[in-house]
Amino acid sequence: MIYKSNFKSAWWMKNRHVQTLWPNRIKKGKKVKLIRQRFELPDGDFIDTEWTTGTSGPIVLVLHGLEGSTRSGYAVRIMRQIHQRGWRGVFMYYRSCSGVPNRLFRRYHAGDCGDLNLVLNIITNREPETPIGIVGYSLGGNVLLKWLANNPQPPKQIAAAVAVSVPFELHKANHQLTQGFSRVYQAAMRNKMQRSIAAKYANWKTNLNIDDILKMKTFREIDEAFTAPVHGYTNVDDYYYENSCRYTLNKINFPTLIVHASDDPFMLPDGIPDEHELSEHITFELAETGGHVGFVYGNPWRPKYYLEERIPHYIENRIRAHTRLQLDNN
Repeated sequence: MIYKSNFKSAWWMKNRHVQTLWPNRIKKGKKVKLIRQRFELPDGDFIDTEWTTGTSGPIVLVLHGLEGSTRSGYAVRIMRQIHQRGWRGVFMYYRSCSGVPNRLFRRYHAGDCGDLNLVLNIITNREPETPIGIVGYSLGGNVLLKWLANNPQPPKQIAAAVAVSVPFELHKANHQLTQGFSRVYQAAMRNKMQRSIAAKYANWKTNLNIDDILKMKTFREIDEAFTAPVHGYTNVDDYYYENSCRYTLNKINFPTLIVHASDDPFMLPDGIPDEHELSEHITFELAETGGHVGFVYGNPWRPKYYLEERIPHYIENRIRAHTRLQLDNN
């Protein structure tokens, strides 16, 4: 069901762009200490992760947005909240996003559920009794929702799933990022993506025209020339359709929280799914304001971040319910 969120923007931060930029570009807060760990994959590639310093307790896996990192504002805050609760946070980098180019020719894309599946297999095999929560932000939320739709019976260790500010329809999100002030977000993320592509393919022999890709101005151009062909899609429209989670939300069979704002500058309201498109297992919390991964309230001197309250509270309740269920089954 779709519920009206209790969140109310700060009086001094009603604008959706201020909501987006303040917590993610200006006020990130202090990072907790993280330890990097590399997972070697069956295909000969690797996934880098960063863990908080705890050695026991529930695990919360964090999936980042496009070209995100542990320096992203949302990652700094959620990893701190996870650590303070005595849980273990693990931040999963997509291929080539950790600062080290991955080994294979491919990189990652907006619906790449396979790597999430590989990482979860490694963690669940290593700790078969530990409850796990998963939080996906922006593109990471799309990946998480696609994975849940593809896995109607996730591993028994999965206790909670939360997706935030999801680009439910990729073609609509990418179009919105060509409009007005939203072009600023596209330019910032595009530049990071192009730098990463340049670093990765500097020494590869390829038929791709990397020089042209580095000059492109929109994600659609890059996805048509690079992302779609590299990852086996016919064209950009095929890539967007196959990887937009909106078309598979009715297949999710696991209790899932989605938090979204109607004024998200990455997605117009017509890109938000209707209630009939959701499975009965989805709790869709829709706020009137909040921007993209923003949701700031309080006063200017002591701002508060709704996501860093709502997400841990939801995960905690789901872990308790999961633990009770496991005890009953035993």
